[in-house]
Amino acid sequence: MGFPSVRPRRLRKNENIRRLVRETELSINDFIYPLFIEEGDNIKLEIPSMPGIFRYSLDRLDEELEQILNLDIPAVLLFGIPKHKDSVGSETWNDEGIIQRAVRYIKEKCPDLYVITDVCFCEYTEHGHCGVLHDHEVANDPTLENTKKQVVSHAKAGADMVAPSGMMDGVVKTIREALDNAGYSDIPIMSYSAKYASAYYGPFRDAAESSPAFGDRRSYQMDPANRREALKEVQLDVEEGADIIMVKPALAYLDIISDLKNSFKLPIAAYNVSGEYSMVKAAGRLGWIDEEKVMMETLTSIKRAGADIIITYHAKEAARILKNG
Repeated sequence: MGFPSVRPRRLRKNENIRRLVRETELSINDFIYPLFIEEGDNIKLEIPSMPGIFRYSLDRLDEELEQILNLDIPAVLLFGIPKHKDSVGSETWNDEGIIQRAVRYIKEKCPDLYVITDVCFCEYTEHGHCGVLHDHEVANDPTLENTKKQVVSHAKAGADMVAPSGMMDGVVKTIREALDNAGYSDIPIMSYSAKYASAYYGPFRDAAESSPAFGDRRSYQMDPANRREALKEVQLDVEEGADIIMVKPALAYLDIISDLKNSFKLPIAAYNVSGEYSMVKAAGRLGWIDEEKVMMETLTSIKRAGADIIITYHAKEAARILKNG
C-alpha cells in the first residue's frame, strides 16, 4: 500500500504529534563533560581553538563545578596538565599529582558528582606520545606496567571510573587485574575501545599540551579507513573486562557506533571530540549556521546512532537548552 492511502506527513503536522512519535530523545543524563585541570594557581585560561572551554587550576575550579551541578550533568572526565614532564610520564602515578589532587578536591566539594579519569601518558611525557618509548616507538608492555601504577593511584584518590585512552594491546585486562589486586574491584572501566588516529583531535592538543614531538600515533590508534577492526578491538576489550566501550571520534564514525550497538550488549559511549566542537563554534561565530540547532542535531545524531553516553564539550550548553524545554 502506498500513496495516496499512506501519507507520512500526517505524523509531522504539528509539534505535539512530532513529540509523540519521536524515536530518539536527548537527555542531560546522556552527558559527560570533559574538564582540563592545570597545575598552578589562579588559572582560568580559555583555549583559543575551543571557544568557551577553559583550563582551570584547582583554586579556580569552583565556578565551573557550580555550573555543572546546577545543570544536573552527572559526570566529568578529567584531563591533567602537569608542570613536570619526563620520558615516561611518572606524574601519572604520583599520589600528589594534578589529577589525584583534582579527584580529591572534586569529591570533597561535590561528593555526588561522578568523576572519571582519563588514563594515558601523552600530557605527561616530554615527547607527547602515549607511553614508554623504545627506538622512537611506543613500547606496549612497558607502558602497561606504568598503567597499573596510574590506575591504582587514581583509585586511591577516589576516582569513580577509569578510562584508558592509549589503545595499548591488553590494557583493559591489565587495569582490571591491577584494580582488583589493589582492592578496587568495584571501579568500572570505560575503554576507548575504537579510538581512531583522527585529524579531529587538533584543538585538544592545544587544550592538553599533548602534541607528539615527532611522528604521529598511527602505530597504536586505529586507521580511519577500518570498520571491521573496530569490532575486533571492542570484542577484545569486552573479553578483558571493559564495563563501557567507547568510540572516538563520534560524528565521523556514526557507522561504528551503530555497528557496536548491534553487536554488543554493553553501554556505548561516544566522544564528540574537540574538532567536531570547534567546527560548530567557528561556523556559528561566522554566522554560517544556526549554532544551537546544529549542536543539538549533532548530539541527537550521536544518540540516534546508538550511543548511550556522549562525552561532549557542548554538555553545558545542551543541558541549559534541555532544562529550559
